Amino acid sequence: MHPPSPEAPAGDPALPGDGVRDHHDSPLESERLRSRIHATVERFLDEQARVLAEVSDDCATLVRYVAELMAGGKRLRAAFCYWGWRAAGSPDATAVVTAATALEFLQAAALIHDDIMDGSDTRRGAPSMHRRFAGLHRGNGWSTDAEHFGTSAAVLAGDLCLTWSDALYAGSGLDPAALARGRGVFDRMRTQLMGGQYLDVLDQAGAGRHHPGALERARRVVRYKSAKYTVEHPLLLGGRLAGADERLLACFSAFGLPLGEAFQLRDDMLGVFGDTERTGKPAGDDLREGKRTVLVALAFDRADAVQEKVLSSLLGNSDLDVAGIDVLREVITETGAAAAVEDLIQELLGRSLTALDSTECDERSRAMLLALGRAAIDRVR
Repeated sequence: MHPPSPEAPAGDPALPGDGVRDHHDSPLESERLRSRIHATVERFLDEQARVLAEVSDDCATLVRYVAELMAGGKRLRAAFCYWGWRAAGSPDATAVVTAATALEFLQAAALIHDDIMDGSDTRRGAPSMHRRFAGLHRGNGWSTDAEHFGTSAAVLAGDLCLTWSDALYAGSGLDPAALARGRGVFDRMRTQLMGGQYLDVLDQAGAGRHHPGALERARRVVRYKSAKYTVEHPLLLGGRLAGADERLLACFSAFGLPLGEAFQLRDDMLGVFGDTERTGKPAGDDLREGKRTVLVALAFDRADAVQEKVLSSLLGNSDLDVAGIDVLREVITETGAAAAVEDLIQELLGRSLTALDSTECDERSRAMLLALGRAAIDRVR
């Protein structure tokens, strides 16, 4: 059962500032930037393949699997970084595209490790990294345990992506003074991402579950595991690299954090109610994994005794079948949790776009940031 799609009210937060938002070059310029980022990924991985070839030709599989994972995606994080740089008054430069591409490797590392921790089978419609390596093991008839091999190899692939993110940043070709300005944001982003992921692991293990602060805890996980490193920190990184003043950086935060939270909240909704063809993951996987999302926290908070019993008994059951998933979806919808998350998404989007409307930057940069905001919204609708 799926929650009804809310109709956009007359005061839909996606509507303010329409005149700027319809900048006719935005889609073409976004596609050009995506192509440059993708080309940077490919060139860098070609270089790393040569480095690893010195170790053994067997290491080529590591690079190939990472390249296949990174072939997809909208490159939002790198794009937000780039347009943070441009909005701060700096011109286009290949070096900043390279530095921004470092965020794509951070994203790849996060996805690989997250799939291991969640026991996810798929990512972007293909086997997750640890499942791919396990399949390689079984296909070759090797000894030892295929699942252990898959997990071990995927951890190494994720670690490589983290290493490569730093190498791209440091070797981007930007002025050392610019890199030094951005280093604090770059390091904070990576550290807080890991902290947010640890909170998620704790909550899935049952720490602090179902207490009065569970909803705020879930929102904190959203904020640090995903939202900050999706929009706010990339914008701040681009701004810092360009030498932006504190007023502009504050505007970036006011725009970026609520947008990143809305993005992740929709992702959580898709994890429960989404179409597999769209999400690239089996429908209901988040329910089988027992993810303690804002949606789930709201469902528990609003559930009556019978509904709470159903949630507690079925959530996190790895053997949950389609019928069980439908029961959970129905309970989540009936508690009003799904509608409440929809309302929260709209509230956050409204705050984000209002903040961007008041940001002092050139019209072209504003138009591109608005287009990126729309791309994020389109992803989460």
